Amino acid sequence: MKLLRFTFLLLLLFCTSNNFAQIIKTTLGPDQTPPPPSNWSKKNQIGFDISEIAFVNWSAGGTSSVSGLFKGEFNRTYAKKNHKWVNELIVKYGLNKQDGIELRKTDDAMQFNSTYGFRKDTLSNWYYSAKLNFNTQFTDGYNYPNRDVAISKPFAPAYIFLGAGAENSNKAKNRVFYFSPITLKTTLVLDQYLANQGAFGVKKAVYMADPLNPDAQILVEEGQKVKAEFGILFTGYMKTEIYKNVFYENRLSLYTDYLNRFGNVDIDYDTKLDLVVNAYVKANIGLHLVYDDDIKTKKDVVDPVTGSTSQVNDGPRMQLRQVLGVGLVYAFQ
Repeated sequence: MKLLRFTFLLLLLFCTSNNFAQIIKTTLGPDQTPPPPSNWSKKNQIGFDISEIAFVNWSAGGTSSVSGLFKGEFNRTYAKKNHKWVNELIVKYGLNKQDGIELRKTDDAMQFNSTYGFRKDTLSNWYYSAKLNFNTQFTDGYNYPNRDVAISKPFAPAYIFLGAGAENSNKAKNRVFYFSPITLKTTLVLDQYLANQGAFGVKKAVYMADPLNPDAQILVEEGQKVKAEFGILFTGYMKTEIYKNVFYENRLSLYTDYLNRFGNVDIDYDTKLDLVVNAYVKANIGLHLVYDDDIKTKKDVVDPVTGSTSQVNDGPRMQLRQVLGVGLVYAFQ
């Protein structure tokens, strides 16, 4: 929660400072000239989706519930002649509450992308580019209904991609493809309990049997909190208006490591359909697919003797999240 509060405060300062920076004099003296146009462009957009269903004496039965999702997208772009530097921050956080069930998290993401590109001339759509990508989450994640053991935490995991390659983008910036044959992927698991389990692909802890107690184990070496890989990264972004006020957006990321099972591809695909009602109201349908061989799903196992519940790995699986929402959107400079 501290990370969540800190990030919201950072976003507030980020936005207000830019608003104050926009205050300029509207009148010029006789000897003054207007300031040159800025090479920076910016875009800020925040939104809140909500869905609710309630039942009172409903003969067919049902469970009342309410869900909310906060979203924010912030972009800063520097463009001058053959140089381009694009910075993007995306945040999401969603909660769901049902009758008789505790508050549960439905979405949690913080993503920062920064890409610098240089092209030979102003007519070309090809850039020599360097790219930084960072992903993590705000709060602990659980394999519901088990809330005793967190299966993920802030910076556990966190992913950092750093590489160089080539980018192709059109002038409207609604189609961007990036390919990097030299990309360093770093996985952070900054929670020792999860690192000892070998969560998210880091090297797990080493144990040995306790000579005094055969049912116990002694920790010999703690799990590593950092895993580094070197491989190939491809990312793609497309956004198009397929019908009036109906926008289709796609984000795709593919990564494979040179040394660790080359050809085994990590997939992150996010697609959504935005239906714009007006400047402040928008409906959206989204689908997010993730496959990473290092991410093992968890399942609860009950000990038949003691009745205690423990979590064990159940192998990698394709992860899917589907979203349908209607909410308010506010864009500002």
